[in-house]
Amino acid sequence: MKSALIKLHASVFLWGFTGVLGKAIQLNEGLLVWYRLLIAVLVLWAIFLYKKPSNKLPLKNIVQLAGIGVILTFHWVFFYGSIKYANVSIALVCLSSAGVFTAILEPLMTGKRINPIEVLLGLIAVAGIYLIFHFDVKFRTGIIIGICATLFSVIFSVFSKKAVATTAPKTMMLYQLTGGFIALTLLMPYYMYLFPSEKLLPSSQDFLWLLILSLVCTIFTMDLSLHALKKISAFTQNLTLNLEPVYGILLAFIIYKENKDLSNTFYIGFALIFSTVAIQMIRVVKHKSTI
Repeated sequence: MKSALIKLHASVFLWGFTGVLGKAIQLNEGLLVWYRLLIAVLVLWAIFLYKKPSNKLPLKNIVQLAGIGVILTFHWVFFYGSIKYANVSIALVCLSSAGVFTAILEPLMTGKRINPIEVLLGLIAVAGIYLIFHFDVKFRTGIIIGICATLFSVIFSVFSKKAVATTAPKTMMLYQLTGGFIALTLLMPYYMYLFPSEKLLPSSQDFLWLLILSLVCTIFTMDLSLHALKKISAFTQNLTLNLEPVYGILLAFIIYKENKDLSNTFYIGFALIFSTVAIQMIRVVKHKSTI
């Protein structure tokens, strides 16, 4: 259990860089995600074909994993859309609602009873993030897109929790990202019609950031999180993800100067978020079960 929590927190820390990289890459959100998936899928299939695993999944399972991957792809497109329409901090702040959505959606989707403690912890985390960043009306579009990204993230986590019990993490990742890549490729002509972009190809610097985003922040980080998800619940994962906005916002402040000074409310908000994660971690270790 402790090993799973360490992997989970390591993955969350690395995910904190995705927002910063998303702003650095000079492509629109659709193209950014498409290239991210392209690189990741090529690498994963190369590994898969090289190792040639003997245990093949039934077609039904592959289709299910591909469908879960489509949900993840939508999350990424909306997440980077929130960054493009607002900024890194706003997009990451919206992820604070993951705990509340998970506490409500996971029981509805899995038949698990709603846990009042989990709902309360999720609400406290939202209050903490709200204190960290005061929303501005000019970011309204980015906030709405960011909330949609969070919903897709929660649904992805719940479905992945069910699938990871019977499927190896790397196999899950392979078919999930392949499914997402195929779906986004089919949608890209219509997407580019709705949101035309003059820049279609990444620059050399964009390509470097895409490599880091695909290999480190996608393949390696997803592998860590999926291994952790074998031992913990989707709620615990999404609650811990409330630290991702904190890491990402700090990086955005340092790199992009999105906020030069940290107010007292930042530290109060951070304390609230950290307390919810700490309480849930204590509950997990104490019960030594997948709560």
